Amino acid sequence: MVEESTWVRMTRENPQHSAWYVERFRSMAAAGTDLDGEARLVDAMLGRGSRVLDAGCGPGRVGGALARAGHEVVGVDVDPVLIAAAEEDHPGPTWLVGDLAELDLPARGIAEGFDAVVCAGNVMTFLAPSTRGEVLRRLGTHLRDGGRLVCGFGAGRGYEVAEFLADTRGAGLEPDLLLSTWDLRPHTPDADFLVALLRRA
Repeated sequence: MVEESTWVRMTRENPQHSAWYVERFRSMAAAGTDLDGEARLVDAMLGRGSRVLDAGCGPGRVGGALARAGHEVVGVDVDPVLIAAAEEDHPGPTWLVGDLAELDLPARGIAEGFDAVVCAGNVMTFLAPSTRGEVLRRLGTHLRDGGRLVCGFGAGRGYEVAEFLADTRGAGLEPDLLLSTWDLRPHTPDADFLVALLRRA
């Protein structure tokens, strides 16, 4: 058994949290809010028809946008309510319920690796601290040769940049580029967000 994630604990303590989260993003989309910034960055890294793993996909907004851009997308999330919303709102990709700390897609019949793995939406900070390094390692093993992992999360959420970078090294990953936003602004020590593009060492 792996340590329970913060997200799992939150949804156990408040069973309505997942439904609220789904409706929050549906309302933002209906209001015309731009929700595709992460997907645009990942799309710019890839050739048409690339394979993308949306790790911690939530209700599917990033993976859905990448699928509409012509990529082959698999999304995984621990929350079945969010996966159900992804299936309803973004048909096309393969959406799976699963814990990233135990991720093994070949064991689920998805043997082919990915050109990119995206882990957006503060997913890394919702993981149990004891599983962060293992999640990074497992995400790295799902990359094709030359593929990259893109992680984004905010500061002040209990996961310092230095700790994250140490965990990436321990997982056999190296940073190609560190940014402070999804629109390509360079990372600075006082940045309130990190977007890290990583490759296997």
